[in-house]
Amino acid sequence: MSKVWTPLCEDLGIKYPVFGFAHDVDVVAAITNSGGYGVYGATRRFPHEIEDELAQIKKLVGEKPFGVDLVLPPGMPEHNSREAIEAEIPIEHKQFVDDLIEQYSVPEATEPGMRTRFIRSKEIEDQQLEAVLSSQVNMLACGIGAPAKVISEAKRLGKTTLALIGSPHHVGRAIEAGVEILVAQGYDAGAHTGPIGTYSLVPQIVDAAGEIPVLVAGGVATGRHVAAALAMGGQGVWMGTAWLLSDEHQAHLHPVNAEKLKAAGSADTVITRSESGKPFRQIITGWSQAWEAPNAPKPLKMPMQDVLIGDLLGAIEEHDIEPLIHSGAGQSIGYFNEIKPVNDIMSDLVDEASEILNKQTNFLR
Repeated sequence: MSKVWTPLCEDLGIKYPVFGFAHDVDVVAAITNSGGYGVYGATRRFPHEIEDELAQIKKLVGEKPFGVDLVLPPGMPEHNSREAIEAEIPIEHKQFVDDLIEQYSVPEATEPGMRTRFIRSKEIEDQQLEAVLSSQVNMLACGIGAPAKVISEAKRLGKTTLALIGSPHHVGRAIEAGVEILVAQGYDAGAHTGPIGTYSLVPQIVDAAGEIPVLVAGGVATGRHVAAALAMGGQGVWMGTAWLLSDEHQAHLHPVNAEKLKAAGSADTVITRSESGKPFRQIITGWSQAWEAPNAPKPLKMPMQDVLIGDLLGAIEEHDIEPLIHSGAGQSIGYFNEIKPVNDIMSDLVDEASEILNKQTNFLR
């Protein structure tokens, strides 16, 4: 039986048109080594950490390709100054966080949380980009924002460029910036996501993209989804939620989150701005419910929301505050309820997609 394949596989030197996003070195390497294209989410890593971790992935995958994803939103402050951001946070927001701390008896964190290790700023962004562009990584993926200057420099250095798109209105801007691959990310997707459902979004992005290849993201979990993605004109899929319950991720996942993810169905997620200030899909927990309560203030813009809640999020995980522990996850989480190696997840995906595509003539008379 022939295996699922698109021209993008040949262009990029991969076996299957499956692009896997993860925050863990081991997961990214396993995706690439299983025949896909692993992409490392590095936006919350210090520049020196990015250098070290990309070098680790390179050592694990050898000559096989892998990528790195950075969030590059416009309008961020120039400097990595927490004090300047804290001075702008309204009193009512600080009081709301203090009330949450008191309600759940959350002890202080012993170190800054993930979102307050540094402030999302132009200063840090430039340093992160320097670390990425000077590395041996094969692809730069832009999760939010795709500045033309950055895209041009990445291409000059021989790196493939990719941008996630949540609306047809953003296609033209990405094309003008010179992006080589687009990811049409539907509403179903986990973490930062857009307002349009995957089935409605993808054909519009494909039509607007012309000759530029499009990957499909949002709700992709099975080989059936892969086959549907190709039928809509995609040249592959972009997946993140699929790897959360992989064997390789468990060392980096809080045990409470693992149990919540295994128990979650597709209806057990919600889009909230409480995580970063931008729309972010995560599993429903006491955290998301608190921010949806009538007395809750409206979440602040990025990066003010990061600074407001960053230390508290760190303390929640450090001190095992079970009701508030949560994870980003897409609606596809309903398909994943057991721990499996990345290679098994990839094999199941590819085998099912290949079987369906090999039978596709059954729909013609």
